[in-house]
Amino acid sequence: MITVGIVGASGYTGGETLRILLRHPGVEVLQATSESNAGHFVYTIHPNLRKQTQLKFTSVNDLKPCDVLFLCLPHGSAMRQIGQLEGLAQTIIDLSADFRLRNPDEYPIWYGHPHEAPQYLDRFVYGIPELHRKAISQARFITGAGCLATASILGLLPVFKHDILARREVFIEAKVGSSAAGDTPQLSTHHPERSGSVRSFQPTGHRHTAEIVQELGFGQRLSVHFSATAIEAVRGVLATCHVFLKDGIEEKDVWKVYRSEYGDEPFMRIVKERQGIYRYPEPKILAGTNFCDVGFEKEARGARLVVMAALDNLGKGAAGNGVQAMNLSCGLPETAGLDFPGLHPI
Repeated sequence: MITVGIVGASGYTGGETLRILLRHPGVEVLQATSESNAGHFVYTIHPNLRKQTQLKFTSVNDLKPCDVLFLCLPHGSAMRQIGQLEGLAQTIIDLSADFRLRNPDEYPIWYGHPHEAPQYLDRFVYGIPELHRKAISQARFITGAGCLATASILGLLPVFKHDILARREVFIEAKVGSSAAGDTPQLSTHHPERSGSVRSFQPTGHRHTAEIVQELGFGQRLSVHFSATAIEAVRGVLATCHVFLKDGIEEKDVWKVYRSEYGDEPFMRIVKERQGIYRYPEPKILAGTNFCDVGFEKEARGARLVVMAALDNLGKGAAGNGVQAMNLSCGLPETAGLDFPGLHPI
């Protein structure tokens, strides 16, 4: 059994990580930390875990060594604590934004502050298995990816990797549920303000843009025009991406590149039906899963290709992706603990 600790387990991402790992056949969860809830049963914060565990929250100061340590801390905390935490586990998986970008000069631009532990950036592998499976399997330090970035990257990877676009430019509109804002109350998540809303909260300058540029550049310049919109759903991301195909590229050619990349991927599904309300990717049916559904449609009279990618921001966009990376790093079956198919209707 792989022993695991979760630092910052009282938040939404920490709770989702805990939920998955408690059902994982190859894992024993030893500790879950929360400074404000130390001494309380974890199910007092995560009521879905009643009768699933008698684990109590502990302080990070009481952490004991384990095989894998998940860091589910607020952005900015992991980089300050990594020096103290790295000796507690063979594998560190950080689900915050602190180690996602390789270039330390990018952090003041996108996060508004310098990186406090730049010496660690090259030691972390960007943890989307569909991109970096071999590196993750050999890594000690793995970083999660932004939920909006994950949907956008996985949706667009085949067309950029196979170089079928007329220009290296993409326009992305990403819609996301309220849980992506975390569990700290604020005016934008207050029910009277959030309910019924479709709110553009970052039409330009979203920090996940940097991850998309980093992972889809393939050594060439890439222009990413990214906008983010908050919707009423609790969970879910839908990224709608617009790119332009080279002359002569038809929809059957697009099918080929998507099948070549994702035909054997356990958590990637190409969704493109001729009819029905679920003929395109739909985040609603992905709640609680580690799937990313990808679809596309070529403009009938033109070169525009619309790519759609959907996932659960707490699942494939965070905790599920982290557990998938853990499985690879620890030599476990990649799909272990991640076989929940979702619910319909929900």
